[in-house]
Amino acid sequence: MIDTIVAAATPPGRGGVAIVRVSGPAVPQIAVTLLGELPPARVATMASFRAGGTAGRAADDTAEGPGDIIDSGLALYFPAPHSYTGEHVLELHGHGGPVLVEALIRSALALGARRAQPGEFTQRAYLNGKLDLAQAEAVADLIDAASDAAARAAQRSLAGAFSSRVRALGQELGELRVLVEAAIDFADEGLDVLSDQSLQARLGAASTQLAALRAAGRQGRLLTEGMTVVIAGRPNAGKSSLLNRLAGHDAAIVTATPGTTRDVLRERIVIDGMPLHVLDTAGLRSATDEIEAEGIRRARAAMAVADRILFVIDAAADPAATGYLEEQALLPAGVPVTLLLNKIDQAAAAAAATAAAAVAAAAGGGEALAGAAAVTGGADVASLRISALTGEGFEALAAHLKSCMGFDPGATGVLSARARHLEALARVDACLVAAARLLAAHDAAELVAEELRRAQLALGEIVGSESSDDLLGRIFATFCIGK
Repeated sequence: MIDTIVAAATPPGRGGVAIVRVSGPAVPQIAVTLLGELPPARVATMASFRAGGTAGRAADDTAEGPGDIIDSGLALYFPAPHSYTGEHVLELHGHGGPVLVEALIRSALALGARRAQPGEFTQRAYLNGKLDLAQAEAVADLIDAASDAAARAAQRSLAGAFSSRVRALGQELGELRVLVEAAIDFADEGLDVLSDQSLQARLGAASTQLAALRAAGRQGRLLTEGMTVVIAGRPNAGKSSLLNRLAGHDAAIVTATPGTTRDVLRERIVIDGMPLHVLDTAGLRSATDEIEAEGIRRARAAMAVADRILFVIDAAADPAATGYLEEQALLPAGVPVTLLLNKIDQAAAAAAATAAAAVAAAAGGGEALAGAAAVTGGADVASLRISALTGEGFEALAAHLKSCMGFDPGATGVLSARARHLEALARVDACLVAAARLLAAHDAAELVAEELRRAQLALGEIVGSESSDDLLGRIFATFCIGK
């Protein structure tokens, strides 16, 4: 039998109004006990909320007894299947005090409900066909939206725009698969479907459709999940000052003492709608202090999972970027690096001295490292000059970060998407490329059909027509309780 679940649908803490939501088959009986009667369907009804059962009494025995009034407010009853979850749902809108909310939840528990797990209301909406899986995830994305653009993208996906495009593409691939399998079934009759130019044209059109969907999804993923950058470098290069400038407040302590930052500091900011997760780390150097050494270990662990490393150089003290040269081999492979030459407001005298040394070395026939430009020739390394103190160069830094992630703040029709969606679409793309290659060879109809079948399965994973219990568990575990 399906359990009846209960949870607060509003954030914890004090507020003007709080909502307790109950969903499941026992809702009508619970409503009668708590409210004295079953409210009319989908009509906000003023009611007194009464305690239900001995479990409504707190451990200190000071709570109301059964039938005593806990609170008063609005009650909303949604009979199945016309509710968010597709089940009977009762919402109690009362005063926003934590004690009152918990008393109402205990009353529902006493009447046979159990506490809801994270995301369980939306999971039931999915299981009961009220939402598909992509729409269910869009609910969480809408709640977590960090910008107006992210909220609009999530709302489009919640309304079904993403899902409808996925299904349309799946339907097109299904029709192509039928044609190819017809060639297999009627091979004895000489039906040469694989050489049909219209079939190849339709496959090409499907690939174009997929490319547009992937582009919209990539922008949506950036709006939803953003970019993670790790600020790294030697002690006193200005890493914490950079974090404070990006965050717009004093998120990190800044002193002249090397090793001030010991742990990883995290800040979330938004650049033109794109969330940016910025991690400030301990200065990289050989450390004998146990605490500082642990901070450096954590710094290297953070860099290994970053989208990009911002390696900060003190342009005044180290204009040749030797700090980066010495650390380069220890940086994680595959993570792109942006070299930030910081403190350019202080670097004029140092630059002049470096230039004089370079001239002297050249006159003597030797070689000199002509500034940091000599270490940024690698494909994954860019270089920018900034001042965390004055803000100079930060507009260029913002543009650089957006460009690195392919973020376009002016993009239209962006859809909320997640990494798993993009991974599935990438698999679809690989299948279509393989199918097109086989189709062009006018051979192996069975393999063409198999590639199209695999592409359909990957699309089904997005909307939930092909999903496992393990996948559902991972997705809904990220939701807040009560949603």
